[in-house]
Amino acid sequence: MTMHLLSGQRLLLPIPCGACYRSPPSPAIKPSPLGLRPFTKSSSSLPLHLHAVSPATVATDGSSTSAQPDSWAEFASRVSGEWDGFGAEFTAAGDAVELPEYVVPEAYRDWGVQVFDWQTQCPTLADPAAPCDLHYRLVRLLPTVGCEADAATVHTSHQRHASSASAFAYSAAGSYVAAWPRGPAPVLEVEHCVVHPDNREVRVRLVQTVALAKEARLRGVKVFSEQWYGPYRNGDQLGGCALREAAFAAGEKLAASDVTGQWQSDAAFAARFSGELDPETGKFAGLTPDEPGERLSRDDGDGIVTLPKQLWSSFKENGEDEFVCEVGWVLGHGSAITSRCVLSRDGDVKEIVVSRESRVSEGT
Repeated sequence: MTMHLLSGQRLLLPIPCGACYRSPPSPAIKPSPLGLRPFTKSSSSLPLHLHAVSPATVATDGSSTSAQPDSWAEFASRVSGEWDGFGAEFTAAGDAVELPEYVVPEAYRDWGVQVFDWQTQCPTLADPAAPCDLHYRLVRLLPTVGCEADAATVHTSHQRHASSASAFAYSAAGSYVAAWPRGPAPVLEVEHCVVHPDNREVRVRLVQTVALAKEARLRGVKVFSEQWYGPYRNGDQLGGCALREAAFAAGEKLAASDVTGQWQSDAAFAARFSGELDPETGKFAGLTPDEPGERLSRDDGDGIVTLPKQLWSSFKENGEDEFVCEVGWVLGHGSAITSRCVLSRDGDVKEIVVSRESRVSEGT
């Protein structure tokens, strides 16, 4: 058995072999420069104001929600499919969490290799004709050695449906932000799914676990780096040794200097929710164009935690009764995509904003 060690023998990855290799999918079709921009003509003219809609119904009275079915259909076509990759968990301080010893093959331990990443699948299906009808299944596979990756065993499998989210906002390009309640305690998982602006088959999902109430704090962050491998098949086929993604948790973190400083929103999409909505209808809406040009200043006091894959996360107070969950993906050349969710102290989602930003040079 042959093993290759990477990152100073901190991580062991499956070794590609001819027996388990399959040709990668056809090259991705590149969207417009901002991956979050709606691609249909009808959705480009949506007004700024949003109304939440019921998961079971769609407004047809000519209000701003009447344009959402087209946007939802576009989103459904892009989010649906087999998303394979790797996932890892980080503490609130940004330290990678090692996988439990009982799931790691003995060969890893013999070589003194620490394992931080799960190989994952996220088969996702959205009905283009039924807004809010989206579900996905997060599958974690037991670590394997070499080309045993094609015979991987499922460790855990958890399914989620958009109708169980306390808030869900989506963009036609395939990105979304969702708040998932966890148990009776005031704990939320705020999930930011961001599609790469230059390749709609590449995305990251950052899930911030937030404890609210009197002592609000960030408990940790889960990161999933994924690529699209084909139409939805409910996870019946693994990418195996042909995976284009690689384990990342032990990799180099983003430099804090790449996050702090002055930024400007070049294009933004937002969903703003009223606190008086009927709780039975939920908070579900498409992200629509928002006013660009906002200046943002980030510093070390903003609770910024840097992560591998050019990612970062922050959780901070926004006044006495609000908190901001924010993540960012630094794309290079002074640009980034950020996703921000504003929460009340009791976990009520007030605002979701996803934007493309550029760094502001000193003196401008």
